[in-house]
Amino acid sequence: MGYRKRLMLFCGRANPGLGRAIGAELGVGLGPVTLKTFSNDEVYCRFQESIRGADVFLVQPMCSNPEAGVNANDALLELLVMVDAAVGASAHRVIAVTPWYGYSRQDKKSAPREPISARLVARMLEAAGVDRVLTMDLHAGQLQGFSHRPVDHMTALMMLADHFSELGGADDLVVVAPDAGRVKLNKQFATRMGAGLAILDKERPQQQVAEIGHVIGDVRGKTAIIVDDIIDTAGTLRAAGEAVMRAGAARVFAAATHPVFSGRAYENLAASPFERIVVTDSIPLRPGAPDNVHVVSCAPLLADSIRRIFTDDSVSEVFGGHNHLF
Repeated sequence: MGYRKRLMLFCGRANPGLGRAIGAELGVGLGPVTLKTFSNDEVYCRFQESIRGADVFLVQPMCSNPEAGVNANDALLELLVMVDAAVGASAHRVIAVTPWYGYSRQDKKSAPREPISARLVARMLEAAGVDRVLTMDLHAGQLQGFSHRPVDHMTALMMLADHFSELGGADDLVVVAPDAGRVKLNKQFATRMGAGLAILDKERPQQQVAEIGHVIGDVRGKTAIIVDDIIDTAGTLRAAGEAVMRAGAARVFAAATHPVFSGRAYENLAASPFERIVVTDSIPLRPGAPDNVHVVSCAPLLADSIRRIFTDDSVSEVFGGHNHLF
């Protein structure tokens, strides 16, 4: 009797909707797994069927999900115990599918005596026994180097750019980088759109606080799209949209991969000048999102990558090699 590889897909509680969508794209159902939080807040996991010898893909962005009653730290620990359970159950390979990589903004020491928490997360995943990590639009390039395991880095950039294809001609379209660190990402977005490029002068005096200076480049009378990897409290994005409109833009849109949307994000987005803010479902939206927020699913992209990892095909071919955004 010959050996046949098996692909098994399981989902944690951080984003079950994304897990189901990936399963539908792959044509495989989500495997049965018991996940619960005890009364003392400890997390428990048990796979309900044999996973021996299978390639086990665990869908779990490291984000909060109020509907499931888990916060970002719960999601991280739940992923770790799922990896450990899969390794202990003799899975052939264990792949963490975590499109939103938790602690990704704590990627360097910005002040003395700070941790590099993103590196710690990578070490925790390795210690649990993960074989690969599949993620999307990391905040910084060095995050890939923190892991001693292969990191497959996807980007939603092309998908988001295609969403704006109806905005028309390149002459009146400009892509605006929210800061100097995002210029390369925005340049690729602009190239995909056939648009011009502008840059916002941004200062960050303290964590989660940003000040927008002025717009470098011509946006007068144009349709502007501000592209970033993360929208958190949306205070910076709102200020950026207002700065672009003050500089004379006719219309302004926004695109970002990860809708963290913490704090006063919904109030900021509702009061912002953006006609449309397009994000992916890497993180589930809590109820009450303003009408100008639109979600496009990253499930087809992740499912394609999972299929390629399972069959040992090239993952970078999905993007023609253009997934290096730093």
